[in-house]
Amino acid sequence: MNMQKKMETIYFYHTNDIHSHFDTWPQISRYLISKRAEHKEREETCLVFDIGDHVDRSHPFTDGTAGKGNVALLNSAGYDAITIGNNEGITMSKKALNTLYEGANFDVIICNLFETDDSTPKWMKPYEIYTTVTGLKIGVIGATAQYKEFYAKLDWRIVEPREALQKIAKSIRPQVDMIVCLSHLGIHEDRLLAAECKEIDVIFGAHTHHLLMEGECVDSTLLAATGKFGQYVGKVVVQFDIDSGRIANKHATIIPASELESEEADVERVNRLIEDGKQSMDEKVFYNPFPLKNDLFKESPLSSFFGKSLIAYTDADCALFNGGLFLGGLEQGWVTKADLHALLPHPINLCVVQLKGTELLEIIRLSKNEEWPKTEIKGLGFRGTLMGALIFANLHETESGQLFAGQKEVLPETNISLATLDMFTFGFFFPTLKDAEKDYIMPEFIRDVLGWYGKETFAGTL
Repeated sequence: MNMQKKMETIYFYHTNDIHSHFDTWPQISRYLISKRAEHKEREETCLVFDIGDHVDRSHPFTDGTAGKGNVALLNSAGYDAITIGNNEGITMSKKALNTLYEGANFDVIICNLFETDDSTPKWMKPYEIYTTVTGLKIGVIGATAQYKEFYAKLDWRIVEPREALQKIAKSIRPQVDMIVCLSHLGIHEDRLLAAECKEIDVIFGAHTHHLLMEGECVDSTLLAATGKFGQYVGKVVVQFDIDSGRIANKHATIIPASELESEEADVERVNRLIEDGKQSMDEKVFYNPFPLKNDLFKESPLSSFFGKSLIAYTDADCALFNGGLFLGGLEQGWVTKADLHALLPHPINLCVVQLKGTELLEIIRLSKNEEWPKTEIKGLGFRGTLMGALIFANLHETESGQLFAGQKEVLPETNISLATLDMFTFGFFFPTLKDAEKDYIMPEFIRDVLGWYGKETFAGTL
């Protein structure tokens, strides 16, 4: 006599690295809501996850609502759980992150971020266990990338994520039928985690914007990821054999957002988000008495003003930045938060680096690479397109050929402090800056520094 196996099919839907790209959000939200209703009607288990970097302060809606607008969108789409990415974790002040999820209708799952006294912040949990329609237990764990210096500057303590995840997975395995992981660590780390931790059945990935069209198996663990910017929605289907207590089958697919149902009103909804953000930043910062124009490929009135702001804010000897930072200029008249955001949308912080004269001279030499100004930059917090000219502020050469950084002559053993962008300290452009002694200025972004300098310089000007 043939006995039919008792099976339960569990449906997971996931997004990652939306980065406040809302062009496809109406379609994604509609799709997730419809799928949840469909599974509920069929009495099937459905869980919806976001794997971090939904927030990106380069978008006026996000910056204007301090990320709470993103949380409202996740709520309305019916997400069950999320983990945070580096954009939530290190581009927001500690106070902003501590209050970000106050109105969340979903769980925030992350096991490797702590207060400096090692306590767990009240808005997160290291894991959660969900019960399916047949009573199966699904353990959900999560972690985010370890930007140790940045988190420390914001008064957080972050620990090595793979080790933390393995510890949690081993501890909850006896209580659950399967474990899935929300990993904002990147594809390389996910592969290592899968090989090291057999307790994890599925890893939903993010951070490196990798796209796994049909998932990827590492030993017995399934990896799934949807690229970036809401271009795809991920779907993982797990068939669980209740009699044997094991997973019988699991597979991953992706659904292009371009194929999801759209409505005429979708464009209007996206435009409304942008306008809402701009209106919330309609706060006057300073009065600009004369136009500040920019030139992408050489020094300009705007770059000169910006360079002075970096020196004034940090008290560094000199500064280095790129002309591609500025997405426009500043007109004469009142400058608002929205204007500063449109000019400098990048979630980029300042960093003061301590160098010897020989090291500064090497950086100057590298900056003269003729190909760099027209080089496209992607990632690193940069939200422009081209590098543009590499510009030094407070650095000048005398007629006799002596080089000065402020009042200091640049000699081989001279100690020089350089104010620059955090993206230049990661080693991609200037290897010297990666290992140099440095101090990141946080949580202020470069647009905040420019706004501060405008206030200080033009106070009382009309």
